Amino acid sequence: MKLLYTIAALLPLLVSCGGSTDSDYENLELVVKKPSNFPAMTYDFTNNPVTQKGFELGRKLFYDGRLSSDGLVSCAFCHIQENAFTHHGHTVSHGVDNRVGTRNAPAVQNMAFLSSYMWDGVTTHLDLQPLIPLTSDVEMHGDLNAILAMMKADAQYQRLFAQAYPQSGVSVENMLKSLSQFMIMMVSDDSRFDKYRRGEAGGTLTAEELQGYALFNQKCATCHATDLQTDGSFRNNGLPVNPQVNDVGRYKITELAADYYKFRVPSLRNVALTAPYMHDGRFGTLQSVLNYYATGVSDSPTLDPLLRHADGTRGIALTEDEKTAIIAFLNTLTDETFITDKSFSEFQ
Repeated sequence: MKLLYTIAALLPLLVSCGGSTDSDYENLELVVKKPSNFPAMTYDFTNNPVTQKGFELGRKLFYDGRLSSDGLVSCAFCHIQENAFTHHGHTVSHGVDNRVGTRNAPAVQNMAFLSSYMWDGVTTHLDLQPLIPLTSDVEMHGDLNAILAMMKADAQYQRLFAQAYPQSGVSVENMLKSLSQFMIMMVSDDSRFDKYRRGEAGGTLTAEELQGYALFNQKCATCHATDLQTDGSFRNNGLPVNPQVNDVGRYKITELAADYYKFRVPSLRNVALTAPYMHDGRFGTLQSVLNYYATGVSDSPTLDPLLRHADGTRGIALTEDEKTAIIAFLNTLTDETFITDKSFSEFQ
């Protein structure tokens, strides 16, 4: 299913009058439909319904390097579409002036179904999430006043803001709302696994993939739950702490001792495209990830109980054949429609 069918359907209406002007433009609302195999959306559309021009404005903002202090680093710099909007190949993300952060850029997909954002859950509202990379010293290092001045001086921004928000026009609040609208529409739900789950054509899984799915449900799905492939929780999965960084994870937000070294469980959708893995990108392959869970989990006071066993062992017991089958299943989560959808691309 292609959620952006609504945009394509609206195009004839948008151009049919030929001589239409900004003054008589109707900013049509876009329908965001929930895939039948997904849980309910968490985003509240009351104050920010998705519209044609709001979405277009969000897309322009997402790809505009002028939002950063060096004029080069856009949101898309660290979120590349062909890699499910991750910073593929970078252990941790690079920002303005080639400054290096401490975490790997998470995927941008199915954001309207999540209840918290960033690895540590620093915000629970999608409209506020862009402020974090925008104002981070090591990411975009943007100045909101300078960004506002830039948008007010740009003719295309003036037009898009006027069409999307005729009552209020150019503002930081509306900028954030439009970035939200763009991300809300970024739904990945057309993988072979989705078709299998919905009983659609093209949803056949091989015997090995089905075996991997069964193993996944047995050994992984408690955390990577539902067809979103995440329960949205924060967990310490036993990664040895890098003493040079000592990223304390969720504790940085809550200052609760129980949250030391806990990070948000990432979705595994399109996981074959989003290497490297973990919050600090320490693993380059899915095989390395499964090897780690089988033999590398470290103990600590906040280690997730699911990874600590009564017999004193830690991790997830996996044979080599089981690892191979699970990886085969994970490859069925790749959504080619999503990563090639021109509606999300910079150039239309």
